[in-house]
Amino acid sequence: MRIDGKVEAFGCLRELSEQVKASFQLHCCSTVARTVTMKLIPFHVGGTSFILAVLLVLHYCHIASILGHKSGGDLIVVENPEHEAVNGEEEDVAVDDVEDDEGDLDVVQPSEQWQTLKPGQAVPQGSHVRLNLQTGEREVRLGEEQLKYWTEEHREEEALRSSFNPDELKRAMKKIKEDWKLGSKDTEQKDSVASKFRTMEELKKDMAQLDLLLETDVQIMRRLLEQFNSSNSTSEQRLSILTELEYLVHQVDNAQTLCSMGGLQFLLEGLNSSDFRLQESSAFVLGSALASNPAVQVEAVENGALQTLLTTLATAQQLRVQKKVLFAVASLLRHFPYAQRHFLTRGGLQVLSELFRTDNSGILRTRIVTMLYDMITEKELIFQGGLDPVLDASHDERRRQYSKVSLQEELLKGWCILVPQLLESSENDYREKALRALLAMAPVCLDQYRSDGSLQASLHSLKQEYQDMIQSEIILAEENTYFEEIVELIDALQVKMK
Repeated sequence: MRIDGKVEAFGCLRELSEQVKASFQLHCCSTVARTVTMKLIPFHVGGTSFILAVLLVLHYCHIASILGHKSGGDLIVVENPEHEAVNGEEEDVAVDDVEDDEGDLDVVQPSEQWQTLKPGQAVPQGSHVRLNLQTGEREVRLGEEQLKYWTEEHREEEALRSSFNPDELKRAMKKIKEDWKLGSKDTEQKDSVASKFRTMEELKKDMAQLDLLLETDVQIMRRLLEQFNSSNSTSEQRLSILTELEYLVHQVDNAQTLCSMGGLQFLLEGLNSSDFRLQESSAFVLGSALASNPAVQVEAVENGALQTLLTTLATAQQLRVQKKVLFAVASLLRHFPYAQRHFLTRGGLQVLSELFRTDNSGILRTRIVTMLYDMITEKELIFQGGLDPVLDASHDERRRQYSKVSLQEELLKGWCILVPQLLESSENDYREKALRALLAMAPVCLDQYRSDGSLQASLHSLKQEYQDMIQSEIILAEENTYFEEIVELIDALQVKMK
């Protein structure tokens, strides 16, 4: 029984020694732990030796308990058998988690270097903690996973953030205050800006002292009119003045201002001049002023400009003058049914027909046919409801005025035969305009078209010519729809004539 009791005590003592070894290895080096174990295992069976062994075990347990309290209960320490202590001084441990139920913890932000961990401080999850056996203090640094992302870029960012010191912050705040003070002064500066600029009258005085002249368009036109009416002005000077005026009257306001200054009268006088150059330039300025300017159109008709233009057109011998006068007549009649009615009643189409017959170049014929085409399509657009009555408040009045323009009756007086003559031209542009005019005149001239054998022959030959040109373009892999459009016009006219 005694032997069995000693054997049982020996087993208990052996188990207890293993527990002491496991606890003691957390705080002592591996050599000391193995020595203690070896001293514990071989003991004598005698009673005295047994008692001494038990006391020694209890003593070591007491030491392990003291070291366990010193290590703290905040960290869960895991032994790493793969890494032994270096020089018997240090041993690495990993931290799984940190919890503090007693309140907010002082959390240390670890870096890639070991730093001392003070009592009561906590570390983020994933950090690496070790116990320095020489100093008895805990040390912490970044864990292995965290170190993977600790790149040079992050180090530079940390260095920049750490380099911002309180002095720089103070200077930045001071600059903000200065900028705010400058912004508060902007209102005062804006008020003083007006005082830095001078008025137009002051600038004119300064320019006068420098022998310079600052003029507006109105002042320029007034000065030009005075120079034009001066008896000392030569023909060359007047031509130069008209050139400057033509540039200015393209603006609607300037054209109306010129009329209010009496400029319309001296332009009409220029049409009656014996110098064809003055006639040409005066007609050019008048046509530019009339273009898309209803106010000037009305004033021109009231001042007899239409009759003067027709007279000049009938008596002019120079082609240059005839072209500019036709331009002025077209500008006066465009979208102005009142002027169109007076143009027809005063023999305007007779003047154009005589000019059409005497024109051998074809330039005037094209302009005349284009003018007729515009007058026909304008009237058709009004009566077909092409303009929205809601958007065009004067729609009813326009219909009433266009109804008084008896253009169809005048076209029967020779124009159904004259216009087809333009097809004999070799210019594609002239032929196109003639075909469009013939289609517009078809409701009035259809019977004469059918009886005109030369017109049918011309249409047939032209169609064949343009079809051959289209075929040649297909062979050459060229795309030109212009000739196809002309063929479509010919087809449309031939359909109407059947």
